[in-house]
Amino acid sequence: MRFAEIIPYPGEIAAFFAAICWTVTAISFEFAGKRVGSLAVNILRLILALVFFSIYGVLFRGVIIPTDASTHIWTWMAISGLVGFCIGDLCLFKAFVVVGSRVSMLIMSVVPPLTALIGWWFLGEQLGVFALIGMALTVGGIIVVVNKRHNDAGRLHKKDTETIYKGVLYAIGGAIGQAVGLVISKYGMQDFDAVAATHIRVIAGTIGFAFIFTFSRQWPLVSRAIKNRIALLGVLSGSIFGPFLGVTFSLLAVQNTETGIASTIMAIVPVLIIPPAVIFFKEKLTVIEVVGAIVTVFGVSLLFL
Repeated sequence: MRFAEIIPYPGEIAAFFAAICWTVTAISFEFAGKRVGSLAVNILRLILALVFFSIYGVLFRGVIIPTDASTHIWTWMAISGLVGFCIGDLCLFKAFVVVGSRVSMLIMSVVPPLTALIGWWFLGEQLGVFALIGMALTVGGIIVVVNKRHNDAGRLHKKDTETIYKGVLYAIGGAIGQAVGLVISKYGMQDFDAVAATHIRVIAGTIGFAFIFTFSRQWPLVSRAIKNRIALLGVLSGSIFGPFLGVTFSLLAVQNTETGIASTIMAIVPVLIIPPAVIFFKEKLTVIEVVGAIVTVFGVSLLFL
């Protein structure tokens, strides 16, 4: 039985589950990245995810890789994996280093409308009035929360103009990579199994990162990371909820609803991460953050109409 036949609003629900998974992933990768670095975490998460997908394929589909996918699916899902995992993620992590998380995440807030625009141009998707209002409110609420929770302004002012421009361009590259990767995924996947389609994306992303690590001679970072057992627990958790479950839910989302709506719901991670930040890390919650979260929730609710 197809996912869409089991529950109402399958695309929207899948997008929400993807956002929950990426919230867990964000916490896990932050934990691991502080110990072994983001580059090592990036490739290790894909390698581990590749193992999970191969096991799933053998147990539930009878194949270790999706050999039943057509040439069309393999081609476009591979391109999506390279664009999303390699180009998009590399640019985003570089932006984090250059201009900080606050500026980077604010720029990444353009991903939902950018995805909707590309989906309209490339796939002919149309959004109703409620969907457009919901997107605007959701993105607005996310911006309020991100702007309040991250304060890298002091460090940013100390950087020269050229460096700031580079950082902003990296963040824009990350946003374009995510948006384009999502739209290409929907075009390439069609009605194919979302788990198997994600498997192809991860294969392409892993190969892409392997080339990058080889030419930049970054493999020693991976060797050192593997020796850090505590960090590996974070990578393991992030790999399960990120490339394995999170990306699979994201493809289920775009398979069953418009890419702009799916992208908007999946972008609420900065809001979903507030409760664990308060509960586990004892961070203080402000009135502005509460207002931003309420606006975001209201905006997302409109996307279900």
